[in-house]
Amino acid sequence: MKKVLCMDMDSVIVDLMSEWYGRYNRDFADDLTVERVVRWDAKSYVKPECGTKIYDYLNEPGLFSVLKPVPHAIEVLERLSKRFDILIVTASPSVFAYREKEEWVAQYLPFIGRENLIFAHRKNMICGDLLFDDAPHNLQAFLDSGRVAVAMDYPYNRDVSCLRVSGWLEFEEKVDSFLAFGGLK
Repeated sequence: MKKVLCMDMDSVIVDLMSEWYGRYNRDFADDLTVERVVRWDAKSYVKPECGTKIYDYLNEPGLFSVLKPVPHAIEVLERLSKRFDILIVTASPSVFAYREKEEWVAQYLPFIGRENLIFAHRKNMICGDLLFDDAPHNLQAFLDSGRVAVAMDYPYNRDVSCLRVSGWLEFEEKVDSFLAFGGLK
Protein backbone atom coordinates (compact mmCIF):
# COMPACT_ATOMS: atom_id res chain seq x y z
CA MET A 1 0.00 0.00 0.00
CA LYS A 2 1.35 3.40 -0.98
CA LYS A 3 2.02 6.05 1.63
CA VAL A 4 -0.26 9.11 1.43
CA LEU A 5 1.31 12.56 1.17
CA CYS A 6 -0.94 15.52 1.95
CA MET A 7 0.27 18.64 0.17
CA ASP A 8 -0.86 22.15 0.98
CA MET A 9 -1.46 24.38 -1.99
CA ASP A 10 -0.96 28.03 -0.93
CA SER A 11 2.71 28.96 -0.46
CA VAL A 12 3.73 25.32 -0.90
CA ILE A 13 2.61 24.39 -4.43
CA VAL A 14 1.66 27.90 -5.56
CA ASP A 15 3.33 31.22 -4.77
CA LEU A 16 0.49 32.97 -2.98
CA MET A 17 2.54 35.54 -1.07
CA SER A 18 4.06 37.30 -4.11
CA GLU A 19 0.64 38.00 -5.61
CA TRP A 20 -1.19 38.66 -2.33
CA TYR A 21 1.43 41.00 -0.90
CA GLY A 22 2.01 42.49 -4.35
CA ARG A 23 -1.62 43.59 -4.58
CA TYR A 24 -1.44 45.09 -1.11
CA ASN A 25 1.88 46.84 -1.89
CA ARG A 26 0.44 48.43 -5.05
CA ASP A 27 -2.69 49.65 -3.27
CA PHE A 28 -0.96 50.94 -0.14
CA ALA A 29 2.46 51.99 -1.50
CA ASP A 30 4.26 49.56 0.80
CA ASP A 31 7.02 46.97 0.46
CA LEU A 32 5.73 43.99 2.46
CA THR A 33 7.63 40.75 1.79
CA VAL A 34 7.32 37.25 3.19
CA GLU A 35 10.74 37.66 4.84
CA ARG A 36 9.35 40.43 7.08
CA VAL A 37 6.37 38.40 8.28
CA VAL A 38 7.55 36.43 11.30
CA ARG A 39 4.09 35.56 12.71
CA TRP A 40 1.09 34.02 10.96
CA ASP A 41 -0.90 37.22 11.57
CA ALA A 42 -0.37 39.22 8.33
CA LYS A 43 -2.47 42.18 9.51
CA SER A 44 0.25 43.02 12.06
CA TYR A 45 2.63 43.88 9.20
CA VAL A 46 0.49 46.14 7.06
CA LYS A 47 -0.20 49.86 7.29
CA PRO A 48 -2.87 50.77 9.87
CA GLU A 49 -5.21 52.06 7.16
CA CYS A 50 -5.22 48.56 5.67
CA GLY A 51 -5.50 46.47 8.85
CA THR A 52 -7.73 43.43 8.43
CA LYS A 53 -8.50 44.45 4.84
CA ILE A 54 -5.28 42.57 3.96
CA TYR A 55 -7.43 39.42 4.08
CA ASP A 56 -9.96 40.85 1.60
CA TYR A 57 -7.44 40.25 -1.20
CA LEU A 58 -7.85 36.51 -0.59
CA ASN A 59 -11.51 36.84 -1.57
CA GLU A 60 -10.90 38.68 -4.85
CA PRO A 61 -12.07 36.84 -7.95
CA GLY A 62 -9.11 35.87 -10.10
CA LEU A 63 -6.46 35.83 -7.38
CA PHE A 64 -5.95 32.09 -7.27
CA SER A 65 -6.15 31.63 -11.03
CA VAL A 66 -3.06 33.79 -11.66
CA LEU A 67 -0.76 32.18 -9.10
CA LYS A 68 2.49 30.71 -10.37
CA PRO A 69 3.85 27.36 -9.23
CA VAL A 70 6.59 27.39 -6.59
CA PRO A 71 9.89 26.44 -8.29
CA HIS A 72 10.13 22.68 -9.01
CA ALA A 73 6.72 21.92 -7.46
CA ILE A 74 5.15 20.51 -10.64
CA GLU A 75 8.06 18.30 -11.68
CA VAL A 76 8.63 16.95 -8.16
CA LEU A 77 4.94 16.26 -7.63
CA GLU A 78 4.83 14.38 -10.91
CA ARG A 79 7.75 12.18 -9.86
CA LEU A 80 6.35 11.66 -6.36
CA SER A 81 2.93 10.73 -7.75
CA LYS A 82 4.49 7.60 -9.24
CA ARG A 83 5.55 6.40 -5.77
CA PHE A 84 2.97 7.86 -3.39
CA ASP A 85 -0.71 8.68 -3.24
CA ILE A 86 -0.84 12.48 -3.37
CA LEU A 87 -3.69 14.47 -1.85
CA ILE A 88 -3.79 18.22 -2.23
CA VAL A 89 -5.32 19.52 0.97
CA THR A 90 -6.13 23.21 0.94
CA ALA A 91 -8.48 25.71 2.51
CA SER A 92 -10.70 27.97 0.44
CA PRO A 93 -11.48 31.47 1.65
CA SER A 94 -14.23 32.00 -0.95
CA VAL A 95 -16.36 30.39 -3.62
CA PHE A 96 -14.08 31.99 -6.22
CA ALA A 97 -11.01 30.42 -4.63
CA TYR A 98 -12.64 26.99 -4.59
CA ARG A 99 -13.36 27.09 -8.31
CA GLU A 100 -10.02 28.69 -9.23
CA LYS A 101 -8.00 26.19 -7.20
CA GLU A 102 -9.86 23.31 -8.82
CA GLU A 103 -9.13 24.76 -12.28
CA TRP A 104 -5.47 25.37 -11.33
CA VAL A 105 -5.04 21.73 -10.31
CA ALA A 106 -6.72 20.55 -13.53
CA GLN A 107 -4.37 22.72 -15.60
CA TYR A 108 -1.05 22.24 -13.81
CA LEU A 109 -1.45 18.91 -12.01
CA PRO A 110 -3.57 16.68 -14.27
CA PHE A 111 -1.53 13.66 -13.13
CA ILE A 112 -2.94 14.22 -9.62
CA GLY A 113 -6.40 15.34 -10.71
CA ARG A 114 -9.29 17.13 -9.10
CA GLU A 115 -10.48 13.93 -7.45
CA ASN A 116 -7.43 14.16 -5.18
CA LEU A 117 -8.13 17.78 -4.18
CA ILE A 118 -9.60 18.13 -0.69
CA PHE A 119 -10.83 21.39 0.81
CA ALA A 120 -10.41 21.37 4.58
CA HIS A 121 -9.60 23.77 7.38
CA ARG A 122 -8.79 20.97 9.83
CA LYS A 123 -6.11 19.21 7.82
CA ASN A 124 -5.21 16.93 10.72
CA MET A 125 -8.58 15.20 10.17
CA ILE A 126 -7.48 14.02 6.71
CA CYS A 127 -5.96 10.54 6.54
CA GLY A 128 -2.39 10.77 5.39
CA ASP A 129 1.09 9.79 6.47
CA LEU A 130 2.75 13.17 5.96
CA LEU A 131 1.62 16.78 5.66
CA PHE A 132 3.73 19.30 3.71
CA ASP A 133 2.39 22.72 4.70
CA ASP A 134 3.37 26.24 5.73
CA ALA A 135 0.68 27.18 8.26
CA PRO A 136 1.87 26.82 11.86
CA HIS A 137 -1.53 25.64 13.15
CA ASN A 138 -1.79 22.92 10.48
CA LEU A 139 1.74 21.68 11.11
CA GLN A 140 1.23 21.56 14.89
CA ALA A 141 -2.14 19.80 14.65
CA PHE A 142 -0.70 17.15 12.32
CA LEU A 143 2.24 16.62 14.68
CA ASP A 144 -0.15 16.37 17.63
CA SER A 145 -1.99 13.59 15.79
CA GLY A 146 1.26 11.57 15.78
CA ARG A 147 2.07 11.95 12.11
CA VAL A 148 4.86 13.53 10.11
CA ALA A 149 4.63 17.27 9.42
CA VAL A 150 7.11 19.03 7.15
CA ALA A 151 7.19 22.81 6.91
CA MET A 152 7.95 24.74 3.78
CA ASP A 153 10.29 27.03 5.68
CA TYR A 154 9.09 30.60 6.13
CA PRO A 155 9.84 33.07 8.93
CA TYR A 156 6.22 32.90 10.13
CA ASN A 157 6.33 29.14 10.85
CA ARG A 158 9.68 28.82 12.60
CA ASP A 159 8.06 28.57 16.03
CA VAL A 160 6.80 25.09 15.16
CA SER A 161 9.31 22.42 16.02
CA CYS A 162 9.02 20.16 13.00
CA LEU A 163 10.95 19.02 9.98
CA ARG A 164 11.44 21.74 7.39
CA VAL A 165 12.74 22.21 3.90
CA SER A 166 13.54 25.26 1.84
CA GLY A 167 12.09 23.95 -1.42
CA TRP A 168 10.71 21.10 -3.47
CA LEU A 169 14.00 19.51 -4.51
CA GLU A 170 15.02 19.24 -0.86
CA PHE A 171 11.61 17.80 0.02
CA GLU A 172 11.97 15.17 -2.71
CA GLU A 173 15.46 14.27 -1.53
CA LYS A 174 14.36 13.80 2.10
CA VAL A 175 10.78 12.48 1.88
CA ASP A 176 11.77 8.82 2.29
CA SER A 177 13.84 9.52 5.39
CA PHE A 178 11.04 11.69 6.82
CA LEU A 179 8.62 8.79 6.45
CA ALA A 180 11.09 6.10 7.59
CA PHE A 181 11.96 7.83 10.81
CA GLY A 182 8.47 9.05 11.57
CA GLY A 183 9.51 12.64 11.21
CA LEU A 184 12.45 12.54 13.57
CA LYS A 185 15.27 14.87 12.61
